Amino acid sequence: MSRRGAEAKPPWSAIPRPIRDEAARILGAPVVRAERIYGGYAPSATFRMSLANGKRAFFKASYPLPKGSAVRWPTKDEERAYRKLGALIRPWAPRFFGSFERDGWLVLLLEDLGPRSVPPWTPAKTRVAARSYARFHKSTLGQRLPRWLSRTQHADFGGYWGLLAKRRELREVATLAKRRADEAAEWIDVALPVLRELERGLARVRPPFALLHFDTRSDNIRIAKDRLRIFDWPYPSVGPAEFDVTAFAQSVAVEGGPAPERVLDWYEEVLPLRAGAVDASLAGIAGYFADRARRPPAAGLPRIRSFQRQQLKSCLTWAAHRFDLPEPRWLAAVAD
Repeated sequence: MSRRGAEAKPPWSAIPRPIRDEAARILGAPVVRAERIYGGYAPSATFRMSLANGKRAFFKASYPLPKGSAVRWPTKDEERAYRKLGALIRPWAPRFFGSFERDGWLVLLLEDLGPRSVPPWTPAKTRVAARSYARFHKSTLGQRLPRWLSRTQHADFGGYWGLLAKRRELREVATLAKRRADEAAEWIDVALPVLRELERGLARVRPPFALLHFDTRSDNIRIAKDRLRIFDWPYPSVGPAEFDVTAFAQSVAVEGGPAPERVLDWYEEVLPLRAGAVDASLAGIAGYFADRARRPPAAGLPRIRSFQRQQLKSCLTWAAHRFDLPEPRWLAAVAD
């Protein structure tokens, strides 16, 4: 991922000495090199570390932020996932070496999964990722899963188009197209009944459900041989596998990879998908990005709105094709 306009991440030298010392103690060796890693959209402290014993590890931490920041750290939830879901998320997730809290810092110490794998997305890499993602979902499909995991997180995406219409905020979505705002408003007016009806279907999707990662995109994965390795686990839940893979497929398209339909085809080489659940997921995810993309910049998250606009364009382009809607040419006027 480009560092252009990236959030300000602290260098290793800015990490308090007691935090660095405790990390070394847990890992069993001093840190001889810490490479700051950019990725994601929050200013978390992230480093690939080389240890004095020749081993490697990954350091990820939240820390006190200045007043007014829009950043909300989900690190505690991620720590819980690594501690309580280890048997379910291996071998896709990195090994968890430990964690600690001190002076407002919460540090996670993980297996170093290596440098970024994608983008660029090639057909070969995408097929490996899609098939491995299907194996991840298949491993828990229909199983009894921990009761503390949400069973409704996916259904929460089933009302964004309806809320935007109720609050009369659809015009704000159309104005993302600037000089083509009227054209965008006309398209939304035609597409809205279809999108609203489909998004409601998220609440009607029935089991079997699987363990969902809920945030699978290029900055949260690595591809190692025939396996997808997935990290950043603050949002695990139980729900339809279709939701996870639909969100993943559109994110591949955002980054110039194969079309979402091809991603689903490769996924279905391992695990069949229910067309209705995919439809509902795509409509709901598109509504989420419509709601987020129209919002003003978020303090401390300088790139998030740009990425959400890109995902909105990807989702609506796919939705128009899948749902036989008019081509949304106005999306060309929406700035990244």
